[in-house]
Amino acid sequence: MGIDLPEGHVTPGPEHWYWLGGRHALDLVNTRRERWRRSLDCLTRADDVVEWLVRAGLLTCAVPPPRGLLAGARELREAIDACVVAVVGGAPLDAAPVAVVDEWLAFAGTRPQLLVGPDGRPALGERAAGDSPRHALGLVALDAATMLGTPAERDRIRVCAFETCSARFYDRSPAGRRRWCSMQGCVNVEKARRHRRNVAGARA
Repeated sequence: MGIDLPEGHVTPGPEHWYWLGGRHALDLVNTRRERWRRSLDCLTRADDVVEWLVRAGLLTCAVPPPRGLLAGARELREAIDACVVAVVGGAPLDAAPVAVVDEWLAFAGTRPQLLVGPDGRPALGERAAGDSPRHALGLVALDAATMLGTPAERDRIRVCAFETCSARFYDRSPAGRRRWCSMQGCVNVEKARRHRRNVAGARA
């Protein structure tokens, strides 16, 4: 669920990832927890980025991270979030984060590869989809660009309405009126709070 982590010393990491964004782009944004308060970054090493991409199904297996992967992933994440916050708030988008997402789109394209075919002759093919962390992040950028650049999809981007949650999510409900990121988390906590308030009011 997207509510706060326990108080006290918290070392963010993979154990604090959650997968409730409904899209790869928003799940990446959610690797930074509690943006409204402590702002805990759960991508602390380049290997974390690789592991996140594997768990997201964008990499087939863990591979050595290329140089600059952590900084690049964080930059892409914050650019996507800047766009999300502007869209949700009804504000014009700044050109800088849009440019960052656009730059990563170059990694999302096809990647030709020249191989020796079964007959011993050179054959032009395409590299495997899940063997490059940068290509995988390019696919995240493509997901973000599709979501942000398509009006019907852009209108379903949400920030959880729960007061101690900053999770971003994509509203796939039929009516498009979902307000909370998780039925099991924030919705249940909100219902419990309302019940306690109602009970306290009745007693008063």
